[in-house]
Formats: sequence, structure tokens, C-alpha cells
Amino acid sequence: MRLRILQAAPEGALLCGQPWPAEGEEIDVPTAQAAHLVASGVAEEVADTPSKPARKSRAKEGGDG
Repeated sequence: MRLRILQAAPEGALLCGQPWPAEGEEIDVPTAQAAHLVASGVAEEVADTPSKPARKSRAKEGGDG
């Protein structure tokens, strides 16, 4: 699950055996760990793919005749 870190941690803190990410950094963690971090308020869920605005298609006007 992809998360965005909302809070800095003390120097030397670890997350999943790695140094704690910087505030605003996005990381991937297992779902159970992600749920705990979100519930604790230190991270928020991020969509897997960025959403793009929908394009409006226009029919071509006019014709052959």
C-alpha cells in the first residue's frame, strides 16, 4: 500500500528496517503496517496511480456533403 508520511520521526527512527522517511515522502509498505500508520496519524494513503482529468471528446463537425 502506498502512503505519504505526514510526521517526521526522531533521528535514528526506523520503518520496516529502513531509516524513517522524510515528511511528505511516499513509500510502499505492507497493508497491515500501512493501516497502523494511517490510524496513528503519521501517514495518509496515496492513490496508486495519479488521477488525470477526463478528456472530453468532440465529434468532428461537417462532413463530405
